[in-house]
Amino acid sequence: MAAEIYELSNGTISVKVSNFGATITSLLVPDANGNVADVVLGFDTIEPYQKGASPYFGCIVGRVANRIKEGKFTLNGVEHSLFINNGPNSLHGGKTGFDKVLWEVAEYNKNNQFPSITLKYHSKDGEEGYPGDLSVTAKYSLPSSTSLKLEMEAVPASKATPVSLAQHTYWNLAGHNSGNVLDHSIQIWGSHITPVDDNQIPTGNIKPVSGTPFDFTAETEIGSRILEVPGGYDHNYKLDHGEEKSGLKHAARVKDPSSMRVLDLWTDAPGMQFYTGNFLDGVVGKGGAVYGKQAGLCLETQGFPNAINQLNFPSVVVQPGEKYKHTMVFEFSSN
Repeated sequence: MAAEIYELSNGTISVKVSNFGATITSLLVPDANGNVADVVLGFDTIEPYQKGASPYFGCIVGRVANRIKEGKFTLNGVEHSLFINNGPNSLHGGKTGFDKVLWEVAEYNKNNQFPSITLKYHSKDGEEGYPGDLSVTAKYSLPSSTSLKLEMEAVPASKATPVSLAQHTYWNLAGHNSGNVLDHSIQIWGSHITPVDDNQIPTGNIKPVSGTPFDFTAETEIGSRILEVPGGYDHNYKLDHGEEKSGLKHAARVKDPSSMRVLDLWTDAPGMQFYTGNFLDGVVGKGGAVYGKQAGLCLETQGFPNAINQLNFPSVVVQPGEKYKHTMVFEFSSN
């Protein structure tokens, strides 16, 4: 089975997905005037992803997204050690996480009305230090003319394991090659964050955002207070139970003032990492575009970071006989 790129298109939006890392490589979306732009950062071919040049562009990360403190956790009395790849921590599943493996194409439906692709990956017992075999499914679909849906499921075979998958697309609604996203505005339906220590590990506190530069409960320009946040935004928001649609809660709304494109994100996950691409350092992407610092933003809905070691956080442990489920809908419109 080779790494390929598959296209889903419904005449309004068009997305390209690779079975390498279950990665979104391109997403074409019109603005109010019908001008189409590619609104996700990435590469033209699969090779840079395979060679490790990608800072998690567009992929699904797992078995556990985000950071695990010192790459260690104990489950059912057994200590598990993971690969350390982010300071003293294990990040996004370790050295060869779900973003760096070939997924099987279980179904590819090019039907112009409701196109979809279903990808499967079998993670083995002990892979990257995690316990138990785990069967993972990710289905990308275009359920309406202006929306992209991702449904993720994971079933452990015989051992309990932590599972927390995230979709790591970097968004720039003005177009992937249009500079930084600091003039985008965002509203986040999350009135608390999980503050972190110097190693980006949550302290265990759940802190109100009110009166801080983390308050996006009302629509606010991303760059307006970013200098008050050392390094930029890279923080987990505890999502509130506000407006719901088809069992999913409204997590975020992003607007680009130049194209007037709007992205609404809906999810059933408890948290969302808001990351402003602070570590992008001139990666050369599609069409020779140079992605500098803050050229894209990520909205990674997820279990809370290091939840496996924080008993007061929602549990990310999935038992045999249970099914992990995580659904996201990305809805596009123009202002």
